[in-house]
Amino acid sequence: MTDPVIRALDENDAHLFDSLPDPLGIGRALSGTVHRPEWKRVALRDGQVVARAAWWGGPDDEHPLNVNWFDFAEGEEEAAAELLRTSPYRVEYQLILPRGWREDPVLRAAGEARLRAAGKAGMSLLVERYQYRWTPECGLPERPGRLVFRPEPDDDVIFDVLRRVHSATLDAHALQDIAEGGLDRAAQAELDFFRWCPSPREWWQLAHTPGGELVGLHVPARNSSGPCIGFIGVVPEQRGHGYAYDLLVECTRVLADEGAESVLGATDQTNVPMARQFARAGHPVIEERIYLTPGPRD
Repeated sequence: MTDPVIRALDENDAHLFDSLPDPLGIGRALSGTVHRPEWKRVALRDGQVVARAAWWGGPDDEHPLNVNWFDFAEGEEEAAAELLRTSPYRVEYQLILPRGWREDPVLRAAGEARLRAAGKAGMSLLVERYQYRWTPECGLPERPGRLVFRPEPDDDVIFDVLRRVHSATLDAHALQDIAEGGLDRAAQAELDFFRWCPSPREWWQLAHTPGGELVGLHVPARNSSGPCIGFIGVVPEQRGHGYAYDLLVECTRVLADEGAESVLGATDQTNVPMARQFARAGHPVIEERIYLTPGPRD
């Protein structure tokens, strides 16, 4: 067997990327996503594509933010691992999977094969998440009416609220940022994401009790895929009252009032309280995603 040839694609041969079957339906899941040809790489053996990966970033990003399409032909796990291992991009891998994929033997085998290949490339598991999509057919949840919402124009105030929220967080990405750079890093990462989204700054809202006590922050947003729940966070001293539901309902209704035909959301599977609020607010799970982080380069 000849050694695989690994290389990037360009506009002239981008069609090669579509020459493999797609048992996990990643193409359907990413139907509205644009991957730049130069951020696609393939492994070829005897001129045939045996593994492929596509990296994704926003339209103004100079470098990709993650790899969200990675698969390979049967028996080509090693070539696939080499494809990731030799990539110039040291970013997170977002494995997109159908809901309940572990219950289907074919889907489970395909998903586990990708996890093994990513592991051989030096990547490690960070977290598994639920991906949600609300549509008007789901019904618009009623506002509980317990909180007062208003925009907060001062980024320093938002930053401080984010620090308070993440001082007792269950979010795996925030915990990773805290471990590597403290609360300031975790808060800054959220703030950078809010600014990256091409949605209005005035959508960022703080929530207070009628008596004026701070409860938390919600950020309705738009990303490259459309309207989304950008952030839901309750400060530690206000937890235990179910306020995350109030914030999620307000976030959903703001986007619906702005004409959203669908609203994407996500939460870690280990964040059981937030998953419960998504279900209560009528946001169905449409996918599962596994996030893996890159290891150090050899």
